[in-house]
Amino acid sequence: MAIIESPTARATSPLAAYGAQPAVQGPGMAALVAWVEEIAALTKPDRIHWVDGSAEEHEALLAQMVADGTLIKLNDAKRPGSYLARSDEADVARLESRTFICSDKQEDAGPTNNWAEPAEMRATLRPLFDGSMRGRTMFVVPFSMGKVGGPISQLGVQLTDSPYAVASIEIMTRVGVEVTKLIAQGAPWVRTVHSVGSPLHHGDDDVAWPSNDEKYIVHFPDTLEVWSFGSGYGGNAILAKKCYALRIASVIGRDQGWMAEHMLLIRVIDPQGRAYHVAAAFPSACGKTNLAMLRPTIPGWKVETLGDDITWIRPGEDGRLYAINPEAGFFGVAPGTGESTNVTAVETLWGNVLFTNVALTDDGDVWWEGLTDEAPAHLIDWRGEDWTPDAGRPAAHPNSRFTVSAAQAPSIADDWEEAVPLDVILFGGRRATNVPLVVEAFGWEHGVFLGSNISSERTAAAEGRVGELRRDPFAMMPFCGYNMADYFGHWLEMGRLASQLPKVYQVNWFRRGADGRFLWPGFGDNSRVIDWIVRRLQGEADAVETPIGPVPAPGSLNLSGLDVPQQDLDELFEIDADAWLEEADLTDEFYALFGERTPVELREQLDGLRARLKAAKD
Repeated sequence: MAIIESPTARATSPLAAYGAQPAVQGPGMAALVAWVEEIAALTKPDRIHWVDGSAEEHEALLAQMVADGTLIKLNDAKRPGSYLARSDEADVARLESRTFICSDKQEDAGPTNNWAEPAEMRATLRPLFDGSMRGRTMFVVPFSMGKVGGPISQLGVQLTDSPYAVASIEIMTRVGVEVTKLIAQGAPWVRTVHSVGSPLHHGDDDVAWPSNDEKYIVHFPDTLEVWSFGSGYGGNAILAKKCYALRIASVIGRDQGWMAEHMLLIRVIDPQGRAYHVAAAFPSACGKTNLAMLRPTIPGWKVETLGDDITWIRPGEDGRLYAINPEAGFFGVAPGTGESTNVTAVETLWGNVLFTNVALTDDGDVWWEGLTDEAPAHLIDWRGEDWTPDAGRPAAHPNSRFTVSAAQAPSIADDWEEAVPLDVILFGGRRATNVPLVVEAFGWEHGVFLGSNISSERTAAAEGRVGELRRDPFAMMPFCGYNMADYFGHWLEMGRLASQLPKVYQVNWFRRGADGRFLWPGFGDNSRVIDWIVRRLQGEADAVETPIGPVPAPGSLNLSGLDVPQQDLDELFEIDADAWLEEADLTDEFYALFGERTPVELREQLDGLRARLKAAKD
């Protein structure tokens, strides 16, 4: 199939003026064109559109989706340049049960991933993709993770029949001809293919949100490919995000000596103007965005946002670890984001936002639970139905989202696209018991041990019963593209590659008292924990050693202006040796999943923990 605009393209399409194959020459262009032709021959689209990444093209794409009923244009006076999409009710979140790691060897995927033999999976996928784009446009989307041409950046191309996915990728990555030029010059790139799996035959009427009941999100780590079928939602369709930037990139990082992590990235500036860089790994819906856009409650402190979700980390020539945010936008959970919880995020969403599955107000704006303290008297909910506060159901889906350029955040650092040296790594989850507010690792290996044991309550972003405790080491359980025991080993190896390592801490904003109350106010007051950590780096804050690691000494947390009863502080840092010994047994069971691949260093850390806990009881 020729890579040209098809004469069957609708003459009325705003995209009709765009889409010709870029006039780019180079040794890599032939391979790119051949691959596009190969996928086009399989999927049989009516036309092929080469995305150039221009603002005019983006506006034309949005206008076409409004005309097709996929998007609702919001009130420009309320939310300029913004749109609302409503997905199919069966297509609202990541699908871990339909996500596969198809490594050549099953043991390389490990027990925590769904594995399928690559040839068998390709035999399953080919009939699904055969003709899957019939009646639609196949978009060729060249993208860069990290700034185009950056030293830590990686390239990819997504082929998709979803204009919604294209618009989202253009916000979340750097898209355009400059990327194609690098590929043409021979730069390596990752192949990603996506179809909503809803072909149109002559005379068929389309739907606002095409999808397919059968869904696959498939990764081939040995050939660096992603194939996604049937879903148009979020990370199932924006393949540059979790699929590439974590699952595939974690494999590339393992092989090349760097790390792809599910981490936010911030710069913390103390009252003396000294800057520190913090990467933090939290499972979804555990406060990542709030910390990424933190507004400290302690006078004189400032936090600048570098990234809210994914961080790539490489050793630098000076022996330190350097980090970037490879994304260009934020794909955040809307419910719970409000002026009382994250005013910076709310201010970021002033305009130019693509909302999905939130509620529509009567005056053409959006609303979701937590945006304001009181709900409007009437809304159109995420299903398109009338809603009032007594409806007995949420107005916005619990996993509804906003997609917006990171550059719009008022907290964004001026140099947010550049690599920064890491000073601190945080691990955290949503734990009601056991885990104290903050604990310091004894060293790098102990820090890896802490990261390998992160657990959190299940959220609406993942399948399963909400509230159920799920083990989520390094917040990477759903996102590691290879055997997680080998991933633990890679973290240990990174500690040997760098000579000046970040300090590691575990935090827990969500511990509850015996009466069920949250013991810590959280949000902006989490800066008090960051303050203590920074003062530890400076040698100015005291700690007391416990069997699980050092915690703040009494009086060392800055609680000025904060009313936290002493009883709550005592509970926040209580270490129950018996409960921790039970947790150590659960860790043993978890490590046993990986057999002999579990690094010996982690088993030694577990033995050390047990010994310290037993000594504390004696």
